[in-house]
Amino acid sequence: MCGIAGCYQQADGRKLADVMTARIAHRGPDAGGVWSHSGERFSVHLGHRRLSIIDLSAAADQPLRKHGLSLVYNGELYNYRELRAELQAAGAAFVTSSDTEVVLEAWWHWGPDALHRFRGMFAFALADAATGELILARDPLGIKPLFYLRRGDGIVFASELKAIVAALGSELRVEPGALVASMLYYWIPEQRCAVRGVHKLPAGCWASVSPGAEPKVTQYWRIQDVAAAAAGKPAADLKAVIEESVRAHLVADVPVSSFLSGGLDSSIVTVLAHQEAPSVDAYTITFRPEDQKLEAMPDDAVYARRVAARYGIRLHEIEISPDIADMLPRIVDYLDEPVGDPAAINTVLMCEAARERGVKVLLSGMGADELFGGYRKHLACLMASRYHHLPGAVRGPARLAVNRLPVAVGSRGLRYPRWAKRFMTFAELPEEARFRRSYTLYDPEALAGLAGPALAGHVTDVIGEHAAIYHDNALDDEVNRMCLADARLFMAGLNLTYTDRASMAASVEVRVPFVDKLVAEAAFTIPGRDKIRGRTQKAALKDAAEHWLPREIVHRPKASFGAPLRAWVRNDLSELIGDVLVGGELVQLGMLRKEPLLRLIADDRAGREDYAKQIWQLLSMELWYRQVLAAGVAA
Repeated sequence: MCGIAGCYQQADGRKLADVMTARIAHRGPDAGGVWSHSGERFSVHLGHRRLSIIDLSAAADQPLRKHGLSLVYNGELYNYRELRAELQAAGAAFVTSSDTEVVLEAWWHWGPDALHRFRGMFAFALADAATGELILARDPLGIKPLFYLRRGDGIVFASELKAIVAALGSELRVEPGALVASMLYYWIPEQRCAVRGVHKLPAGCWASVSPGAEPKVTQYWRIQDVAAAAAGKPAADLKAVIEESVRAHLVADVPVSSFLSGGLDSSIVTVLAHQEAPSVDAYTITFRPEDQKLEAMPDDAVYARRVAARYGIRLHEIEISPDIADMLPRIVDYLDEPVGDPAAINTVLMCEAARERGVKVLLSGMGADELFGGYRKHLACLMASRYHHLPGAVRGPARLAVNRLPVAVGSRGLRYPRWAKRFMTFAELPEEARFRRSYTLYDPEALAGLAGPALAGHVTDVIGEHAAIYHDNALDDEVNRMCLADARLFMAGLNLTYTDRASMAASVEVRVPFVDKLVAEAAFTIPGRDKIRGRTQKAALKDAAEHWLPREIVHRPKASFGAPLRAWVRNDLSELIGDVLVGGELVQLGMLRKEPLLRLIADDRAGREDYAKQIWQLLSMELWYRQVLAAGVAA
């Protein structure tokens, strides 16, 4: 795992590459370098920061040059040993034992077809002296990030947006439509970027760039096509597929540890990893009792301790009780864009604790909920499709009764009223709209009412983009349509994004065995009726999990990788909300309307409504906005 940055066809390219590579030094504290070439045909500057995990020798440092190809690469190929053997049989000679050299040799031998053979997470840039082209590529599911900006006759690219901002801030502008997307989702989907003109290379794509030409983007893997093809196949053997994926994700020349929340997904990954490699230990989080009370959170650490004790896994417990007012600006900087999910704080603090103990690699159970129907919203949307058919004489009084419920009494949060109020916001909507509303922060009218004149005009486009993505499939059951949309939107835009930025801020690599192209294909062979059976979610995955875990873990209530958000918003951040958000740049510049904002805050503080996530997102966006303006980006 590393960080890459570079320039193609830029007169000031070396200077820019140096600035960008230095800005992402946290991604690779073990080594770094910039390689430059300026010739008659083209100029290129490739920067790299290395976190050494496979082949720890200096020979594997990057940029790597061979056969007239120059490569900077971020990621891991889990099948690099098999590919290396295949390439050696074809005549390739290797000078390192790294997966980086396998990537280069594979491109030399197979060209873009190499991408179909790769199994892993990656983003790379490769300069070809023979053609004068620059190649960019990204893994099938978008685990590793890659941003690029068309500039003059060439491009500038980096693993993190902040690197481009550091180098070119005064040339850049904020993208207002992306701010609206952040308000709606509390993160920014892959098809948008918070800085105008900067693009995210789409998952499963590679791009070729020639002097003076627009990047030519080619898609080599589409999850929509994979899902459609898988739907016609017999149900996969999930036990075998998941065991093999966890085994593959253990390849490393350094120790590997695991996140363990005590939930199903992290327990599967941790136990299978420990069975394969007994040295694997685990990290879990705990919270202050008073924070758990207001959040109405279960104590997940109890389950993590049970799993660890049952299987003899060494468990490290990290209490999450940060000075959140002090830490929030730092988290906002790490996350690159206005991402309003406090779970990133958990990831940062756990990764920092692991790094202090010498850990460079952590496994995560992320991705299982998206692929196997594990979120509450999946079941709630199915319930809503039935509720929608009830007589109006039943639905009307039910709606009125739920709307009167408080979401908190004093210092105690009320979970079920929160869920019931949430359900009523989408219960009577058609399929795509109810799915969107089940996990976004506002309906279109409320969003347009809160957004000021500078932003409100973008609401329709942002809502329409969700509909286009949701309907872009050939699947015939609602559960798998939701799973596919989540894989393309929620998993890629939020979960993989914050996990990459938060973990790499601590110089730790997080691997996600469920977010694997073979696991994804297997997941879509499972009909929706076997993902959600009655009220049992992830049913097919739980069937497989009973081979590995006790029933009390397999069938325990769903718990999220959450944080005491409501306690932080009500208590720790109260002053910051008034001073920084209400009196902030977004309100003053007409991007947010002050009166709707004040009502939202008042309703949350009175316990009438649960708007903690909305407030957290808006505060995060205000802090992000101030940071990029300070870096020279124009409003």
